[in-house]
Amino acid sequence: MTSRPGPVRNDVRVLRTGRGLSQAALAAAMGVSRQTINSIESDRYTPSLALAIALARFFETTVEELFHADREADREADHAT
Repeated sequence: MTSRPGPVRNDVRVLRTGRGLSQAALAAAMGVSRQTINSIESDRYTPSLALAIALARFFETTVEELFHADREADREADHAT
């Protein structure tokens, strides 16, 4: 039996603030609104594949590193079985 993946989390806020960028500056670089960046960072919105790739390239990482399953929820699910 395979378990369902947990919620997807991301490191956009950590990487953005680490570079000293505002949400507005990142949004301008990505061609989206500041509200879109805010929603991604708050885990209220999962970006399209194209935007996820663009963000990963911007931060010089992979989509898999930038967007990942909630590791804590995965650990809890593993212990529950």
